[in-house]
Amino acid sequence: MRKSIENLGGRKLTGGRKVAMRGRRKFEIDRYPNEAVAGPIQIVVRRTRGNNNKVAFKTVDFANVIDQESKKITKSKILRVTKNPANRDYERRGVVSKGAIIEVENGAARVVSRPGQDGVVNAIMIKTTTTTNTTSQSSEAATTTTTTGRKTR
Repeated sequence: MRKSIENLGGRKLTGGRKVAMRGRRKFEIDRYPNEAVAGPIQIVVRRTRGNNNKVAFKTVDFANVIDQESKKITKSKILRVTKNPANRDYERRGVVSKGAIIEVENGAARVVSRPGQDGVVNAIMIKTTTTTNTTSQSSEAATTTTTTGRKTR
């Protein structure tokens, strides 16, 4: 994906157009984003600047999940992506990115690594809180009838 020479040119003080004297250099060119999706594992290795490698997931099926209460790390299967605050479209497509809430075999977890760039999915277990109505009398007391006969809370 080649970027235009958007910041190389510009406008003069009089409003005239300044034409860029060169195109983009290799290090200025972007790549398409690598969005990891839940599924059978597929890995992509890309060469980066300085002759380094970037190992990234195309699809991922397991996550390293840490339980902060028991301080244990387990390798759990990713069932689905339940929420992704980065992008609503990612949530619909099931993209695993940093900050995504995933459903694993033993509960829900929040992803803390960057699977599209790191090649690993690390997650922290989320505590699930359940609220139970202890007494039904309190809800009945909160509901009263008005003079019009309608119930209000």
